[in-house]
Amino acid sequence: MTETTLGLLSGQERSHWIRLRTLIVLRWVAIVGQATAIGVAQSQYDLLLPLLPCYLAIGVSALANLVALIIFPENKRLTEFQNFLMVLFDLLQLCFLLYMSGGLSNPFALLVLGPVTISASVMGLRSTLIIGTSAILLVSLLGPFHVPLETASGVILRMPTLFVFGHWCALVISILFLGAYSYRISTEIRSMSDALAATQFALSREQKLTDLGGVVAAAAHELGTPLATIKLASAELMEELEDQPDLLEDARLIREQADRCRDILRGMGRAGKDDLHLRKTPLSALVQEAAEPHFDRGKAIRLSEHPASDDSLSQPSVLRKPEIIHGLRNLVQNAVDFAQTTVWIELYWSEEQIIIRISDDGEGFPGHLLGRLGDPFMRRRNVQHEPGKRPEYEGMGLGLFIAKTLLERTGARLEFANGPDARSRSPQRQGALVTVTWPRRKIDAISGDTPVPSGKNIPIEF
Repeated sequence: MTETTLGLLSGQERSHWIRLRTLIVLRWVAIVGQATAIGVAQSQYDLLLPLLPCYLAIGVSALANLVALIIFPENKRLTEFQNFLMVLFDLLQLCFLLYMSGGLSNPFALLVLGPVTISASVMGLRSTLIIGTSAILLVSLLGPFHVPLETASGVILRMPTLFVFGHWCALVISILFLGAYSYRISTEIRSMSDALAATQFALSREQKLTDLGGVVAAAAHELGTPLATIKLASAELMEELEDQPDLLEDARLIREQADRCRDILRGMGRAGKDDLHLRKTPLSALVQEAAEPHFDRGKAIRLSEHPASDDSLSQPSVLRKPEIIHGLRNLVQNAVDFAQTTVWIELYWSEEQIIIRISDDGEGFPGHLLGRLGDPFMRRRNVQHEPGKRPEYEGMGLGLFIAKTLLERTGARLEFANGPDARSRSPQRQGALVTVTWPRRKIDAISGDTPVPSGKNIPIEF
């Protein structure tokens, strides 16, 4: 399951989600606020401001909004570069107004944090760094270079140098902190959103396969009696038509085709199961089904059963859920990929718990990532692929995330570790160890929270 298949989105692609209309509305709010602040400062506080340059800057911003409204449709979505230009323009326009109205002595200087936060939330790293660096540079220039505030009586309003320096420090620290914080949080949200989409895709595919298997198995079960009747009737016809070669050949053809239909349905539907039985299965059969695609990959897979101390406790029948099958299949696949020769799958059950332990004789999980296993996209750097290794396992952790998410949805708890299992005491098992634990009631198909009903099969409706 690759990024191309899932359509996972990078930060640049996600910037296409932002509508031009959204930024235009925000800019109108800023324009109204800027005009109001200038009007109040002049009328209520008798401040002398260079009105022509200030209103010219506000007018340019308003004109840009009007042009955008006329040229582009309402649902226009911006590219990464277009988003960058919009935010950079807003930053420059704001800093020009601050330059004309006291620089860092103006309390509205903290608004420079707005463009930085927006860029960190919706843009890629390069655009965010450019916007953040530009903001720091402009704030640094506004300290010594600006038009001072002056009242109508000719009094120059200046903050003490120490206060100006403190204001500059606060703005620079805020730009760095809020930019990094917003970028980190948005990156986590993007990764989780992509990984959950991948999980839903995997579950949907497994559900379709399960439903298809159920339909075919039900068809095989229901068609068994008619095919047997056809076969019996054709056999009787063959006995009665021995003196008529042409009709005898037709009867023989009917019998052969009935046998062929039976063989096809058995091969497709795993004969012997009906639709109700497909909803539950013995624990070992469930694990066997999950591990089956990896039996022929050159590694030995050893399955063992370990009931509780009471040997009379029978193996549980569990719910045959697509989440469990796909989750366990991902864990087994990961173990087979990194094992040297052998993968061990051990089943433990008691009256209270069902435990599955998957271990291998490989190198184990990387120590520095052990605490982060199950998180999506743990590594993004490019590495050289080693011969014999599957490139998709060089590592974003997506497979383990999908397995963990799907299994936890069924009530399981996963633990990742390295080294031999204390129960096994085998020196060979020095690789990775994954322990999946369920409260038995969560997946027990007989006496659990959601037991499988018994009775007459329910017809499948399309």
